[in-house]
Amino acid sequence: MKIEAIKKMSQTELAAEELKLKKELFNLRFQHVTGQLENPLKMKEIKKDIARIKTVMRENELKAADK
Repeated sequence: MKIEAIKKMSQTELAAEELKLKKELFNLRFQHVTGQLENPLKMKEIKKDIARIKTVMRENELKAADK
């Protein structure tokens, strides 16, 4: 997911997307343990997307606190 797309989302959309990605990461971890995961690099991408979303959420919180 591109950072530009993430920055255009509202706080509620960011929270929903974070929840969706966390569920997907859980499923990927489960597949990895059972040996069914075809692309292990997908887990790395999901983790980075979660980190990007959390970063933008924090930036928005700090902007709101400054106002």
